[in-house]
Amino acid sequence: MPRRAEGFTLIELLVALAVFSLAVIALLNLAGENTRAAAVMEEQTFAAVVAENRAIELLTDPGLPTLGVSRGVEAAGDRTWTWTQQVARTADPSVIRIDIRVTRADSDRTLGEVTVFRGRG
Repeated sequence: MPRRAEGFTLIELLVALAVFSLAVIALLNLAGENTRAAAVMEEQTFAAVVAENRAIELLTDPGLPTLGVSRGVEAAGDRTWTWTQQVARTADPSVIRIDIRVTRADSDRTLGEVTVFRGRG
């Protein structure tokens, strides 16, 4: 009887290659998702910085902000951000509430938000 040749058959190699290909595709997909998540986190971080900077400006300004809604634009992180602030009375007449919302200039989606309270005098 002739001795059987050692090694893998062509079918076995094709199956192994298919399994390896599926693993590589899954890893590439994971890498893409991580890149997208990092971009979203970067955007949210810059928006939070813009919101906090605006809150600090309002808290350290000697004059009180006017009641109502106001808007503005600020540049940070090579992007343009739009902030909206709403100043409202609270149940305590000596305290006002300031809500600040930050979006990208080309979108309405809120990426950063902060609420602060300030004494009126």
